[in-house]
Amino acid sequence: MAPTPFTIDIAQGVLDDLRTRLDRTRWVDDLGDAGWKYGASIPYMRELVAYWRDRFDWRAQERALNGFANFRATMKNGLGLHSIHERGRGPRPLPIVLTHGFPDSVVRFTKLIPMLVDPAGHGADAADSFDVVAPSLPGYAFSDPPRADGTVFHIGDLWNELMTAQLGYDRYVAHGGDWGSTITELLARDHGTQVVAIHLTDVPFFHAFRKRRPVARRAEVPGLDRRIPAGAGRDQHIVPAVL
Repeated sequence: MAPTPFTIDIAQGVLDDLRTRLDRTRWVDDLGDAGWKYGASIPYMRELVAYWRDRFDWRAQERALNGFANFRATMKNGLGLHSIHERGRGPRPLPIVLTHGFPDSVVRFTKLIPMLVDPAGHGADAADSFDVVAPSLPGYAFSDPPRADGTVFHIGDLWNELMTAQLGYDRYVAHGGDWGSTITELLARDHGTQVVAIHLTDVPFFHAFRKRRPVARRAEVPGLDRRIPAGAGRDQHIVPAVL
């Protein structure tokens, strides 16, 4: 089934419920002028919640997001995926799939997409334009929740199906950050015939668990002997419901 146009329209009752729950926040005692020493600053959090409750305009954000071409597609496993799909304005736009991380959404790409789609309109060369596809990870925003453990390691298969079978691209490039880096690396490994190149904003966390190879003059490499903390990645994998 081909992707179908999708409009973001959150029911007013959902927004009203959120405002009510913010009104009923039960604040812990402020431990004096502790700043962030014991966790989140209570004065800061009170200010943030007040902004979110009284001044943040979701409908304005909704209109801005609906300014992009939003779609929903049903994959062969029955999972529904939301994505933004903007066509490039240039002679031969290169298809690119952008993958966000956790906790995150395609909103992280809203400033980037116009520059990729229309480089000439931003002072660059139209020959460098992209067809941009920015999917929401399963369980995020308007994509269906995953149906099994370990889905993150198979999202690349969904992305490749979306880019090829659903959207008709033979070859494409990919970008990812945070968990998107892991997904993008696995996408390239599993679908190298279609994925021309990848760009990552950080090294996928699972490399931290690999046994390091001996290097010459180890003492000259600062921090090499320190273990890389991977607590958040571990928790997301084992007990994601606590976050």
